[in-house]
Amino acid sequence: MLTKIYSATTVGVDAHLVEVEVDLSLGLLNFFIVGLPDTAIKESRQRIQAALKNSGARLPERKITVNLAPADLKKEGSLFDLPIALGILAASGLVQLTEQFINETLVLGELSLDGTIKPVKGVLPIACDALKFGKKRLIVSPLNAQEASIVNSLECIAVESLVDLIDYLNGQPKEPTKNKLVLTKQKNILDFSQIKGQTKAKRALQVAAAGYHNLLFVGSPGSGKTMLAQRITTIMPEISFEQAVETSKIYSVSGKCLQEGLVTHRPFRAPHHSISQAGLIGGGSIPQPGEISLAHNGILFLDELTEFKKSTIESLRQPLEEHIVNISRAQQSVSFPASFLLIAALNPCPCGYYGDQQRNCSCNEQVIKQYLSKLSGPLLDRIDLQIHVPSLTFSQANQVEASESSEKLRVAVEKAVKIQHKRFGSNKFNSQMDNKDIEKFCILDNECRSLIEKAFNHLKLSMRGYHKLLKITRTIADLEGSETIEKRHIQEALSYRNLDMVLN
Repeated sequence: MLTKIYSATTVGVDAHLVEVEVDLSLGLLNFFIVGLPDTAIKESRQRIQAALKNSGARLPERKITVNLAPADLKKEGSLFDLPIALGILAASGLVQLTEQFINETLVLGELSLDGTIKPVKGVLPIACDALKFGKKRLIVSPLNAQEASIVNSLECIAVESLVDLIDYLNGQPKEPTKNKLVLTKQKNILDFSQIKGQTKAKRALQVAAAGYHNLLFVGSPGSGKTMLAQRITTIMPEISFEQAVETSKIYSVSGKCLQEGLVTHRPFRAPHHSISQAGLIGGGSIPQPGEISLAHNGILFLDELTEFKKSTIESLRQPLEEHIVNISRAQQSVSFPASFLLIAALNPCPCGYYGDQQRNCSCNEQVIKQYLSKLSGPLLDRIDLQIHVPSLTFSQANQVEASESSEKLRVAVEKAVKIQHKRFGSNKFNSQMDNKDIEKFCILDNECRSLIEKAFNHLKLSMRGYHKLLKITRTIADLEGSETIEKRHIQEALSYRNLDMVLN
């Protein structure tokens, strides 16, 4: 007897429908799985046999053939255990399924040897695309139920075991899982008021958060670069529901929704400098998201930037520009979203004290040049703000007056973000303006144009660097609520590019 059960798999963050066809025919007991399965799927034969036996449903004395269609789509993982087991149960007559139920239902899950249903990766993107496939129902493990229930129009049935599934199919009622995702205001123990001094660095972070501008901190050890970077999420606008779903999809295909839950706040990723290129960008024989995709709609913080491998740093260039990363392999090409705000930090030289007013640098010019050689001109061109973070004096470290709080800085950021969204008619930031937008929204009078021209020639800016300077100027004007760009806005923007000549 032939039975068909519907399941799905993911390629990148996109779901693809898979038909699990199960055929029982006369012959000695044997079990074949075809349709480009990987090793995990081939091994499912032993898991399914043991799970059925321990659930009181022995395999029929028949030749079992399972086809995962389409046959030219590579399948991986253990999520087909449950649909294959259900297909065998239906084909052997142990459960009765109507044609309508089969056509409306997607089944996902890994089986343990005792028949318990375990969670699997990629449930959220499959749930989001289920309606597109014409499905109304999703059967998953209870640990996957919350992420699947985000799609309100989809009926999410959580089953704990094969026995639980059989009872449900035989008419025992089961309430669909309700969506409990709530986006609340993030409670932070970190605050900008905890940082003494560093007024310029705080202002630069406010500009970065308001316009989504990439930022580089350069300063001596202990000057506060990491502390500043860790607090940028406290002044950014709250993540929207659509952005939360986008980011949660990436965490779902990485298997991180089970560990960290659905993403309800902007992610902050801070990988160690020993990370590989595949770990940062994404990769593997079956491509998986890297840190830049896990930071989607949030912050990617790279501390000690010059300690990263040069090839790893250079691989950021395309994602920083296009906000997407494409990973090509012999059998497939996969794309992952990568719209992140880059915050980087480094010491100005190997000893860390070049340009420091309190300690002398022990490095010669050649050593400093070699140390900074990992930062290419094209990469620096993609970093909008370059900020020197000086060491604090004793009086600054012991100042009595409280610094501006994150809440106060955030109010101005949110106003600037609203101006941008109204201007572009979408969730778009100034840093994402194209040439046409720049011509339309960055209009300069003669005085401002003259100042920009002098800066262009003095800093030897590329066209990308020139456009980024205009985008920063537009953001500064938005923070002040100014419709026009004024000379003081350009002067402030130029103060955030004063490391160009040092680092190039």
